[in-house]
Amino acid sequence: MPRAATTTDVFNAVAEPRRRDIIALLSNGQEWPVNDVVVRLQLAQPAVSKHLGVLRKVGVVTVVKRGQHRMYKLEAANLKPVHDWAKTFEHLWTNQISRIKERAEQKAMERIVRENQPRPKNQK
Repeated sequence: MPRAATTTDVFNAVAEPRRRDIIALLSNGQEWPVNDVVVRLQLAQPAVSKHLGVLRKVGVVTVVKRGQHRMYKLEAANLKPVHDWAKTFEHLWTNQISRIKERAEQKAMERIVRENQPRPKNQK
């Protein structure tokens, strides 16, 4: 089965790691000119423009022309489908984190008990 185009939905658009890097950069809520994104991510300008174009087509970023610059801004609300999908797996992460925490606490208590046991007089 052929792969869906990257501009069909937000899931396909954010599947590309460099687009996720751009999203992370824009997550501060400010507008960013393309050249600043290029410098920060150390990517070629045509590649950044292409990635921003894909993100714009799925509604993850908006663009406004200010003078000679095109300013891009994240539309985080349009990432909600990805969030909602990933949230269905949260119980797996939470459960795993709880188990790790319990095991770490158990190990810490065992260490405390060992360290506080009286040593035989012939051992130093």
